[in-house]
Amino acid sequence: MFDYVEFVAEYGPFDLYALDNLCRAAELSGLSSMIKVDQEPRSFVAQRAIGSGFQSVLFADCRSVEEVQQCVRIARPDTPEDRGTYGVAMRRFSYMGYGGTQEYVQALRDIVVVIMIEKQGAVDRLEEVLSVPGVDMVQWGPSDYAMNVGRAGEARSPEIKAVERKVFETALKMGVPPRVELNSLDQAQYYLDLGVRHFCIGTDVSILYEWWKTNGAHLRKALTDA
Repeated sequence: MFDYVEFVAEYGPFDLYALDNLCRAAELSGLSSMIKVDQEPRSFVAQRAIGSGFQSVLFADCRSVEEVQQCVRIARPDTPEDRGTYGVAMRRFSYMGYGGTQEYVQALRDIVVVIMIEKQGAVDRLEEVLSVPGVDMVQWGPSDYAMNVGRAGEARSPEIKAVERKVFETALKMGVPPRVELNSLDQAQYYLDLGVRHFCIGTDVSILYEWWKTNGAHLRKALTDA
């Protein structure tokens, strides 16, 4: 039913051992894996995550074309043609070898680079961002964007939704797939009609919270009525 699992590292605690173990668990389940990283230290965390076995990196909080270019370089091999910053290292994805082989280089070229579009600077230069070689996908961040433009808490306002639509339509026109986080599957049809085909359908914390809240309330009511 699912193509990959995402570890939203921006929102929770973890250590380097957890990165290896998360990738082991995903692989045993037959799933690919994505990690969402903070704006700092994005280079260290992203490269260690790739070394653990994550096949995709979602970079948060990019404010300029130059930052987007930096994110791509983080995930790409340090070769003359790729101009990346990922060098040779003994990491899990090199299968305990020292790395640096052609297969190692190709594995880095295959990393899926995803950029959050959630700051005014990125929206203002959207076509330039989407034209950066190596950007494989973008994701809209309505809450961050609303806060960034001085409208905190208005992520679902008509004005912010209009910017979202512009981002998706521009990305699709330029051949860069957009990705959407759904709060409810009832929202999916709107995005499907736009042409979106990549979705995240919830985090474990919110899924558990909603289950506990709903079922706890029902049981509490049953006990009260008994």
